[in-house]
Amino acid sequence: MKNISVKKAFLSTLLFSILLVSCKKEIEKISDTLKDTTPTNETAVVEQDSIKKDSVVQKESMPPAMQEDGFYNAFIFPKDKKLKDSLFSIFNKKYTEKERYAILALNRLDSKNKRNADTLVVPAKIDTTLMEYSPFPMQLDVLSGVKKFVIFSYPIQAYGVYSNGSLVKWGPTSMGKKTAKTKTGLTFANWKKQLAISTVSSEWKLPYNFNIFNLDGIGWHQYDLPGYPASHSCLRLLKNDAKWLYSYADTWVLNPGGATTKARGTAVMVFGDYKWGGRKPWRKLLDDPNSNNISVEEMTKMIEPNIEKILKEQDNREKVVDSIKAAKAQIEQMPQTAKTVVP
Repeated sequence: MKNISVKKAFLSTLLFSILLVSCKKEIEKISDTLKDTTPTNETAVVEQDSIKKDSVVQKESMPPAMQEDGFYNAFIFPKDKKLKDSLFSIFNKKYTEKERYAILALNRLDSKNKRNADTLVVPAKIDTTLMEYSPFPMQLDVLSGVKKFVIFSYPIQAYGVYSNGSLVKWGPTSMGKKTAKTKTGLTFANWKKQLAISTVSSEWKLPYNFNIFNLDGIGWHQYDLPGYPASHSCLRLLKNDAKWLYSYADTWVLNPGGATTKARGTAVMVFGDYKWGGRKPWRKLLDDPNSNNISVEEMTKMIEPNIEKILKEQDNREKVVDSIKAAKAQIEQMPQTAKTVVP
C-alpha cells in the first residue's frame, strides 16, 4: 500500500514538471512572436522632405536602405477600439508628423483612413522623401531623351516620375476598383483644373485634377487613399503629390476653336492589374524588402515600343510652344496703331 502511495506521488510530481516545462515553452513562443512583430526603437535619421534629384543608381532598382538592413517591421493594431486608440497614441508619439506621413504613404493610406488599418508596414529606417523605398528603378536609359514621364503601376498601386531617365519622385495611389478599372496603356496629359467636380457625384470635389483620358473623364487628383484600389477609374493621390504633379506635367495645346489637338502634353503610362482578393503587395515587404520592385528590364520592355511616339510628341510640342512664344513676342514688338482724331 505504501509503495502504491509513493508511485502516485512520483507520477503526480512528474506530470506537474512536464506541465511547467510545456507552459514555459509556450510563454517563450509567444514572447518570440511579439518580438518579431513589434517595431524596433531605432532612432530614425530624418532627411529634408524634398525630392532627391541627385539620387541616381545606374540600372539598379534595389532600395539602398533595404540593402543595408533588409527589414520592415509590422505595427499591428488590435480590433478592440480602446486598445487600438492606445496603440495609435503610441504610434503618434513614436514617430514625427513627417515620419507618420511616410509610413502611411507606404501603406497606401492618407491620415483620414489610417484607422482602417489593422497592420502598418514600417521601415526600420525612415526616409521621409520615400526615395529609399522606391519600387521603381532609379535610372532608365530608355527614357534618357524624355524630359517628363509619369507612370502608374496597377499591381503595386504606385506612381513614378522620370526626368531624362532619372527617377525624381514616386508615391502611393488608389486606382480604379474591380468594377471600374482604370484604363491602361500609353496616354498623354490633357487639361487640368485646380478644383474639379466629379461627373459621378457633384458632392465629390477633386483638387488638382489633371485629365489623361479625355473622352472617359479619367485623370489624377487628390482624394481618399483607403489602402486599396477604390476609385471610379481615376487615379487618386495624396494632396501634396497631386499638387506637385499639377505643376510638373505639361498640358495639351489646342488649335484655335479648341476642337482639335495641336500638341500633346506629358507622356503618361498606366500598366498592369491588381491582384484582387490577394495579399496587399506592400505587406509582402515584411518577408522580402524587394518584393514590390519593378526591374529595369521589365520597365524597358514596356516603354521601348512606345518611345518613338513619345519623343515625336515631345518634339512637336516644343515646336508648337516655341512658335506660339515667337508669335506673342512679335505682337508685343509691333507699334501701337495711332488713334484717328475725328475733325
